[in-house]
Amino acid sequence: MPPPSTPVTKDLMTTTASPRHLAGRPTAIPAPTASSSAPVAGSRTATTSRLLQQVTPAVSGLRTFGDIGRHLLIPLFLATGMALAYLGAFHQPTPHALPTAVVGTSVEAKVFAQQLNDASDGALTVRTVPTADDARRMIRGRELSGAYQTVGDHAVLFVSPADSATTATAVTEAFAPIAYAQHQPLKVQDVVPVGSHDRSGQGLFFLLVALSIGGYTSAIAISAAAAHLTVLGRVGVAAATTAVVAALGTIVAGPVYGIITEHHVAIWAMAWLYVAGITLVGLGLHPIFKRWTTPLLTMLFVMLNFTSSGGVFQSQLMPRFFSALHGFWNGAAWLEAASSRTYFRGADMGRPVLTLVLWALGGLALIALSHTWSVHRNRVADEDVAVSAEEEGVLAT
Repeated sequence: MPPPSTPVTKDLMTTTASPRHLAGRPTAIPAPTASSSAPVAGSRTATTSRLLQQVTPAVSGLRTFGDIGRHLLIPLFLATGMALAYLGAFHQPTPHALPTAVVGTSVEAKVFAQQLNDASDGALTVRTVPTADDARRMIRGRELSGAYQTVGDHAVLFVSPADSATTATAVTEAFAPIAYAQHQPLKVQDVVPVGSHDRSGQGLFFLLVALSIGGYTSAIAISAAAAHLTVLGRVGVAAATTAVVAALGTIVAGPVYGIITEHHVAIWAMAWLYVAGITLVGLGLHPIFKRWTTPLLTMLFVMLNFTSSGGVFQSQLMPRFFSALHGFWNGAAWLEAASSRTYFRGADMGRPVLTLVLWALGGLALIALSHTWSVHRNRVADEDVAVSAEEEGVLAT
């Protein structure tokens, strides 16, 4: 009996199938796998990565350049503004309508005054006054810049260096050729001389510079350090700070250097009013202009203020633009009031003091307006946030 055959196990994975075996069976088509598309996706990712690596430094450089440019706008603005203001106001002082007089009531004196008017081409405004005492009185009252009188074999020119040394020089230059043409020696009489400790006559102007800088820097400091206080709280801090700034300036100009010899309290009070006006304007502007408040205050109280104040050249020697500012700017008002109190006791102080008051009131009004604007802006922002939160809640449901 033959032995049973051993069963053969075939590996279907390795056995070769005959054509007959494959006949009648469908041909299997391999399905695409993830590994088949991986090279394409990987290539796209690599390309995008390379592009980002190339673009990112350029974008970063542009952003850096933009940041630097925005920060440089302020110094560029200040440099340009200073150059335009100071050179525009001081580079070519030219008299226009300088108030002067000829002493005398005769027909000859009136004809002479008219001839001077016609020959000056608008540089002088010449009138006649009866006597030399009248001329001195009007100069002390700041109604005249100079007066010319013929006395025997010489001529006398009355001027006021305390009012403005540059104006006194301009008046002398205008009348000296006239005396020379008449073959008469010219004697210049200082009706209101400068103080013994203020030989340039510009001590009060330099005090104005110190007060102005103290005023607008106080506004910036209070806006930053006292932002958490109420509006009335910030105004109170401003009042106290400006009083101290005015006191320090008055002490330095008075007891320390002797420029102010009397009426210290009155000059301190006017300085306080002046500095307070600047600081209040700064507090009113800060909520709106933020970091641009400093250059804006510099424009208002340095560029336009010092050039129109009359401390270097009086309004009759300024270009028309700065001469117009002189009529209502607070620096010009304070300098006129302080010099009148120091040198010209008979001069009218009502208009300059009123100007200082109006500037301070304008600062308070600006604070009220900017506060109202800030409250409205914050309320609108809060309402927008509430609406956005409500919309997100609706979408979530």
